[in-house]
Amino acid sequence: MTTFGYFLSCEEHGPKELVRQAKAAERAGFEALWISDHFHPWLDEQGQAPFVWSVIGAIAEATSLPITTAVTCPLVRTHPVVIAHATATTAALTGGRFRLGVGTGEALNEHVVDSRWPPLSERLEMLEEAIELMRELFTGKLVTHRGRHYQVDTARLYTLPDEPAPILVSGLGEKSTALAGRLGDGYVSVAPDADAVRAFRAAGGTGKPALGGLKACYAENEKAARKTVHRLWPTQGIKGEAAQLLPLPRHFEQLAEMVGEDEAVAGSPVGPDPEVHAQAIRQYVEAGFDEVYVNQIGPEQDAFFDFYQREVLPRVR
Repeated sequence: MTTFGYFLSCEEHGPKELVRQAKAAERAGFEALWISDHFHPWLDEQGQAPFVWSVIGAIAEATSLPITTAVTCPLVRTHPVVIAHATATTAALTGGRFRLGVGTGEALNEHVVDSRWPPLSERLEMLEEAIELMRELFTGKLVTHRGRHYQVDTARLYTLPDEPAPILVSGLGEKSTALAGRLGDGYVSVAPDADAVRAFRAAGGTGKPALGGLKACYAENEKAARKTVHRLWPTQGIKGEAAQLLPLPRHFEQLAEMVGEDEAVAGSPVGPDPEVHAQAIRQYVEAGFDEVYVNQIGPEQDAFFDFYQREVLPRVR
């Protein structure tokens, strides 16, 4: 049976509001939470980027829902030893309700500590080494590591959960999807791509969960919803590698000037028709995803939760 969760946006909302939304999501009948991990928002208009680990700690005490980062980059800005430490503590705090989603990241967030942004092939190598290193630390043993990308000297995690937190891997292309199947405890994607799910399963992901996420915008009329999406997430219409390569929100704003409303909305369900929202979610279910997470774009959060509780979730369950 498919799990339906809510996707918390650290790019749009401050920490207290994210905790409030997490509680509202649980009341509305969502069964799990995703949360983004950003140092910068994509655009200044989005306006926020709280430190995700502080927010997760507060959410863990405020709700009983499982939480997954979608996704953390354990490569440049934050060393994998530190991510392992944060993950182990969070998993212990939540009683096993936490999963670490990881990916190769974006220059937008990672360049803040190192202006050199490695090419994707190198970042995939770094991600593989980081995953192996974090899993070794999760054993609680003393770890010394001399790898190609990371050096660790006699590190040991003392605070550990009863079971290591699963590590889920984001797959945006063929190579990262194959890595997710081979090394991940699950797969993370933001496209209803059945071929990608099959590739993940074929690469070793059989029996592991596939998680998909999408953005939506409920409003009392479709026109208003479209304008909100175009204002806050025109980046959905930016194609190619720009999302991984550009270092500052202003660069995305410059590209966003060339994105029309139709391109910004892309495949996001917008407006007040529950069947439009339900059909967008069904695309992920039909593609083979085990869990589907929905984010409401914009400030109409309470109206969204009421709408999904009454009209959308009953349709997709």
